[in-house]
Amino acid sequence: MLNTTLTKLIAAYCDEMIAFRRDLHQHPELPFEEVRTTQRIVQQLKQIGIDYRLTEPTGVIAEIKGAKPGKTVLLRADIDALPVMELNDKIDYQSTISGKMHACGHDTHTAMLLTAAKALYQIRDQLTGNVRLVFQPAEEIAQGANAMIAQGVMIGVDNVFGMHIWSKMRSHQLACVVGPTFASADLLKVTFKGQGGHGSMPHDTVDAAMVASAFVMNVQAIVSREIDPLEPAVVTIGKMVVGTRFNVIAENAVLEGTVRCFNLEVRNKLEAAIERYAQQVAAMYRATAKVEYTYGTLPLVNESQSALLAQSIIQQAFGEEALHAERPTTGAEDFSYYLEHAPGAFALVGSGNPAKDTQWAHHHGCFNVDEDSLTRGAELYAQYAFAYLQQNQF
Repeated sequence: MLNTTLTKLIAAYCDEMIAFRRDLHQHPELPFEEVRTTQRIVQQLKQIGIDYRLTEPTGVIAEIKGAKPGKTVLLRADIDALPVMELNDKIDYQSTISGKMHACGHDTHTAMLLTAAKALYQIRDQLTGNVRLVFQPAEEIAQGANAMIAQGVMIGVDNVFGMHIWSKMRSHQLACVVGPTFASADLLKVTFKGQGGHGSMPHDTVDAAMVASAFVMNVQAIVSREIDPLEPAVVTIGKMVVGTRFNVIAENAVLEGTVRCFNLEVRNKLEAAIERYAQQVAAMYRATAKVEYTYGTLPLVNESQSALLAQSIIQQAFGEEALHAERPTTGAEDFSYYLEHAPGAFALVGSGNPAKDTQWAHHHGCFNVDEDSLTRGAELYAQYAFAYLQQNQF
């Protein structure tokens, strides 16, 4: 199943891949602002000879056409950075833009996919079918995938595959589980309105701070008492804006949070229960409540045959010990939207190495990766595409 030529080519491109990744790391760009990043990707595609088209406002879709007609497999990498201040002082390729950083590894995803593209292009005469390459903007705000889908990226696609560098896993480990991998991630905003007044006269007021506090303390009962304990769920209130002065009873309270789960039926129950809790708590204190529940990403559920194909490739290419059974995470990924349109899978590439100080959590100012892991990620991209097309050529 493995193509040994791909293995050799990717190993030969390793230094170029790391250099490209470091260039992107030094020039991070936020969601839908990835203008330079898009230009650098296009430069690489032109050098390789791969046809491409630009998407709006940023991003690239490219295509490697095989020698014979067949199915189309899509490989996706995200390209955006985060509004995080880089704190790494032990590397010589720190972000050159204050307050912006590739603190989640999207620079590595882009470099790995370009490297896989170079190798796949060299063996295009062996491909029965096409490999679509997607360099997607705005994953961090969960809008990029849908923007690409609206611009036709999924037309004619039979299978999709993506990956994420993963600092919680040791470098050289890879994972691609069957079933749920990432959770849905929704946004929650609750506004309580009471009646303000002097802090010395609470009987003349409706205290929005009291209402908000009661809601925060009670809303966790939804997870513990209304959701099946075998169904993971998270309700987090991460922000509260209440009151204006120490001796003024608050008239308004605005709460913001996130809701996570792996099951759309559970999501519906959570949404309905949050609305009910907010209204009932407000009524108990003579206040009013307004709930704004915004859907974010879908649960990311790997299709079984696609995940098993990735697992087989990992074991054949890197040995059985490289395959890791990583637990699902309640983090979120907008790759889930591609899976609404075609079967596929999403893999994790371990990058944590305490010896190289690369075990920091994603979205942290000290986040970094063990660059030795990039070669395995690039090969997994390439071998997956080749194997999928080989399996489905008849």
